[in-house]
Amino acid sequence: MNKITALLLLLLSFSIINAQEIIPFRMTKYNNLIVKTQVNDKDSLDLMFQIAMEEASVSPERKRSADHIIFKDGISDGNTITTGKNTYQNVRFFDNELTGHEADGKIGTGIFKGRIFEIDYDNHRFLVYENMPDLKGYQAVPLVYRNGQLFIQAENVIDGKTVSGDFLLQSGYSGGIIYSNTFADGKDLDQKLKITGEKTLRNSAGKSIVTKNGILPLLNIGSFTLKEVPAGFFTGDLKTQKASYLGADVLKRFNWIFDAERKTAYIRPSKYFTEAYFKMN
Repeated sequence: MNKITALLLLLLSFSIINAQEIIPFRMTKYNNLIVKTQVNDKDSLDLMFQIAMEEASVSPERKRSADHIIFKDGISDGNTITTGKNTYQNVRFFDNELTGHEADGKIGTGIFKGRIFEIDYDNHRFLVYENMPDLKGYQAVPLVYRNGQLFIQAENVIDGKTVSGDFLLQSGYSGGIIYSNTFADGKDLDQKLKITGEKTLRNSAGKSIVTKNGILPLLNIGSFTLKEVPAGFFTGDLKTQKASYLGADVLKRFNWIFDAERKTAYIRPSKYFTEAYFKMN
């Protein structure tokens, strides 16, 4: 074993010692993070990590049985989730919520409540800490924690002008970003962004929902800049997008450490930072 390899192993061991819990995940081609779990010591479920919720849920399209989660009016309290060597108590499940590809349901941030946690995309794992780990190479980004959801501010360079916006961290959306109606209205995005696709849907009253996909030249998060980011927005008669999303295709380009109070996230580029963007259908 050479000196460089020995040093890397030593540094890795320090990281593991510092972490209270380690939860491996599998990342799908849709950028979803899948955690293998056992619920109530009976049901083996693949759950998609959803950073935009605290609780858990099962999907009506699940492939695996969830017979030991007892629902009343669509809610089940007091469940246990075991993943690897870690067991979490008193988890609330919701019934019949759609989830990502290859998942039986969702698991949220509630299992990390009141604790520091990291999404380590480089090594495909979550880490939970009692004390803040080494932040060398990381940059602090302010968080807004609202109704169990996490928001950050990012700068959008549109037609040469910088426009700030608040984005909900949304790991369930496979793509780059989606703009809220409030953000998109009046900015002429269909003229100022390079449009790559468009779909129109109509309801029974004949009102239309038009989704457009474009390319944002630059997205600044802290001092880090992403180029040519896929950006979706809505036009037409019906507009229902209340929040702008920072989707999984952007999230994976950083490793994230969240403080226990959810006031600050610390980010640094991951191995996916310059990877080609996911192509939405």
